[in-house]
Amino acid sequence: MKLYIKQKVFSIGAKFSVKDENGNDKYFVEGEILTLGRKLHIYDTYDNEVAFVRQKLLTFMPKFTVEVGGEEVAEIVKQLTLFKPKYYVDGLGWDVDGDLFSHDYVITSGNEEIVSIHKAWMSWGDTYELDISDDTDEITALAVVLAIDTVLDSANNSANG
Repeated sequence: MKLYIKQKVFSIGAKFSVKDENGNDKYFVEGEILTLGRKLHIYDTYDNEVAFVRQKLLTFMPKFTVEVGGEEVAEIVKQLTLFKPKYYVDGLGWDVDGDLFSHDYVITSGNEEIVSIHKAWMSWGDTYELDISDDTDEITALAVVLAIDTVLDSANNSANG
């Protein structure tokens, strides 16, 4: 299963669609503004909330929780490293590795690939492709990728003043 997210849509208060392999809207993502911590709501095409991503406040390293179907399924934890960002998805046992700033990375569980993320060239512009190995992980994988990108966006905004 492949999903596509347009480049430069990640921002606070953003509302954007996630497309399928045929360019059809599959999910809609809406960020909350004027809240403590960043929050993202993920909706299906029938406007049902299928996942919710929330930033945990007052933590040493950035942390986000992921809820799917109203239940918390994961916590994305940024690990303290010297050179490149490293994340662990607690609750699912997923590891994140690769070049996160270039959106070229993979999420694995042991030796099994859950989702790979890389830049794709589509007719509707620069896009990030999520190649999800198991359809049952689709919503969770999408929410985790969006949470990681939100952490990166926050860090980038902080670095740029």
